[in-house]
Amino acid sequence: MRVLATLAVALALTACSPDAPAGSASSGPLPPGPPGDDIWLATLAETPDRLPTVGTPANVTERTGYDNQPYFLPDGSGFWYTANDDHAGQADIWRYDIASAGVARVTQSAPESEYSATPLPDGSGISVIRVEADGIQRLWRFDLDGQNASVLLADLAPVGYHKWSDDHTLVMFVLGETGVSPSTLRVWNETEGLLPVVARDVGRSIQPIPGSGDVSYVQRHEDGSASIMRLHPGTGESEEMIRTLDGGDFHAWTPGGVILMGQGSTLMAWRPGSDVEWKQVADFSDIGFTISRLAVSPDGVHIAFVAAF
Repeated sequence: MRVLATLAVALALTACSPDAPAGSASSGPLPPGPPGDDIWLATLAETPDRLPTVGTPANVTERTGYDNQPYFLPDGSGFWYTANDDHAGQADIWRYDIASAGVARVTQSAPESEYSATPLPDGSGISVIRVEADGIQRLWRFDLDGQNASVLLADLAPVGYHKWSDDHTLVMFVLGETGVSPSTLRVWNETEGLLPVVARDVGRSIQPIPGSGDVSYVQRHEDGSASIMRLHPGTGESEEMIRTLDGGDFHAWTPGGVILMGQGSTLMAWRPGSDVEWKQVADFSDIGFTISRLAVSPDGVHIAFVAAF
């Protein structure tokens, strides 16, 4: 795909200080690690008023260690995620299969670590944020089996998070320098290359908006509040959609166009155009975890969320 080849040589940008995060394929149990987050999986359905309902969740990565950043495969059969192995001192991309409840390691490239697996638009593999041996964070690609690693944006760093808004456009969260400059939102497209900064002091959650080439992101405000914004990557223009819950960050979209966001142990939903700002659609206080990152399968059948006790 031409866009992937072009990406590797199209940008020139001075690198900034890296962020401190937050091989061959093989199957088998995950190695033990430090106490951390787990990924829970539940079914999704829709009520007559088109709001989601959530089934009973199950902890599908139950172990001691960091399991985070789920992102569903395009066919909804499973999801990629990041798992930390403290013995090797690195993080790798793993894949969870829903039907078999099995896991497989996708990347294994010590001393480098990989985060935020996202499917490439041409279906040939995944794009990831790679923390290289010298600590620099850049955008890389891997084949689906974890082979043939290559850098996509050689001169852009430190990239913290990214999403493809369409086959030819990337939206990226670029880290600032702590205490000096805020994080920024950058857009790259095949035609124009890297566009000027489109937003500053933004959150970590970038999400494609179903049925469009737009993405949503979180804009922080000086008063401590935050808003979910709609970005039109082609123009670099943004518009406010709704204030977040308690200045939160992580959110996800259902295929039907509903935004989901965690608030403590509850899952909240908002449909653009609704006269109700946020509505509770699930309460997991009996389990007692706190919800952070969210992902919804492309077919709308499953939701995966990261939870910590």
